Amino acid sequence: MSLMTSNEEWMEAYKSGDVVGFENLYSRLYEPLYCFLFRYTREEQLSIDIVQDTFERLHLIKDDFDHRKGTVKAFLFQIAYRLMINKLNRRKKWRTLFPFLTPTPSYCLSSDEKLTVQQAILKLPDKQRGVILLAYYHDLPQEEIAQILSIPMGTVKSRLHNAIKALKEELKEDFHA
Repeated sequence: MSLMTSNEEWMEAYKSGDVVGFENLYSRLYEPLYCFLFRYTREEQLSIDIVQDTFERLHLIKDDFDHRKGTVKAFLFQIAYRLMINKLNRRKKWRTLFPFLTPTPSYCLSSDEKLTVQQAILKLPDKQRGVILLAYYHDLPQEEIAQILSIPMGTVKSRLHNAIKALKEELKEDFHA
């Protein structure tokens, strides 16, 4: 194995079950992925998280890699880019729905406002609260929320919709949303 030099060779070893293949891919491609993501987002922690998510995703879909279609680096960058876009889109959606929940340089919550939001979330029924917390605070996609809660995707969507509706109503007076 020590004669391997290319990412593609390490990927083939990894696909065959060789942990060293994964470790070499990780050590070779972590930094380029991080640099790409950081230059795009300008957010250190988000970039680190997405790189980690990329390698987790690689583990799940490593058998989908086909060297005839491109390089391992391109394959990983594609995974990372899609994960990043999904996270950024979810964040935009949350900012649109609840601009006061997402701190931005022009809008920061006071302690009282944060407490008001927390109290509004606590007033939600347990099932809606769980979906809101997983979606907003943990930035999980609906598919993962469905898996975590062992409920159908449609149920996640309806609980999220109802929770957002209830929060908007509850917070309307406090934030003039």
